[in-house]
Amino acid sequence: MIIKLSGRIDSSNAAQVEADINRRLENYSGDIELDASELEYISSAGLRVILRLKKSNASTKITNCCSEVYEIFDMTGFTEMMSVSKAYRKLSVEGCEVIGEGSNGKVYRTDPDTIVKVYKNPDSLEEIHNERELARKAFVMGIPTAIPYDVVQVGDLYGSVFELLNAKSFSKLINSGESVDELAKQSIDILKIIHGTTLKEGELPAKKQEALRWAEYVKPHLPEDIADKILTLFNDIPETCTMLHGDYHIKNIMRQGNENLLIDMDTLSVGHPVFEFSQMYLAYLGFSETDPEEVKRFLGIDRSTAEQFWLSSLKYYFDGKDDSFINDVVVKSRIIGYVRLLRRTIKRLPDRTDIIDNCKQQLCSLVPLANSLYY
Repeated sequence: MIIKLSGRIDSSNAAQVEADINRRLENYSGDIELDASELEYISSAGLRVILRLKKSNASTKITNCCSEVYEIFDMTGFTEMMSVSKAYRKLSVEGCEVIGEGSNGKVYRTDPDTIVKVYKNPDSLEEIHNERELARKAFVMGIPTAIPYDVVQVGDLYGSVFELLNAKSFSKLINSGESVDELAKQSIDILKIIHGTTLKEGELPAKKQEALRWAEYVKPHLPEDIADKILTLFNDIPETCTMLHGDYHIKNIMRQGNENLLIDMDTLSVGHPVFEFSQMYLAYLGFSETDPEEVKRFLGIDRSTAEQFWLSSLKYYFDGKDDSFINDVVVKSRIIGYVRLLRRTIKRLPDRTDIIDNCKQQLCSLVPLANSLYY
């Protein structure tokens, strides 16, 4: 049942409001939503009414609060004891420039100062708040990241708003003529900060556990010996508490003034850095193996430029290592990447048999060569 609250609820009318609510709830035992879209103010007397309602019906939730009313609920601890949600500012992205897109959402520039990441899942509010907390955690730990400052409603979807004054993605900078090699070096400088950050166990999701689910998912689609060895290799990767970005590529690195910042922090996790390189390989080369134009659609650069960026990234990250070591890292990264891509394609794009067949062929070729997937 939806019960609309309006105007002011204070000591002068709280008893009457409670009587009206109780009358409507007579012989009702289902869920209750208190719609606060027209509520201007609520005093302690009104809060006690809601508290008694919550005690008698645990499912009670409050929705569509304006900022001022939400702050009252937040300051008094109601947001910790029950579901309280804001009324979100509505925003249109019609005609706005798309500056990036991933599996979870699409990023638009709405004006020179602002970008908004619109999530594809209409029930994404929990994801959005989770990403905000992850971004804050990363920021406090010294990771150069942009923190979303607002949540907006975009049609039937929701989005996170970032203030990035005249910021440009590394993809844009490459297309404007900046050195691919120098930008790769700058991206690795940030990546080393991320990988130099250690968290406590349980602070972030473990990437290895996610990867094991990929391996289990693709097992029926591969020859038995290959599938079994993949599971063994994945299980043998050490569990570490190294921070990983999880979606590290040139459209998620922005330059604002003289500072480089990361966006899209919803994929933060912990694990061995080889998982990061498997994702990076897919972004720069793997996704476009069967369709060279895919990297242009995804990252906004051609395949040869993407390959150059990937090779320069390896060079700067593994500075001082010989070619055989780096080549071995690439093989390990490719195996993990193809498992992930195979699972993703079978699940989301089962008609893309070209991608599925390529992943199978690559895994059947590479897996017998590997004794481990870590370095």
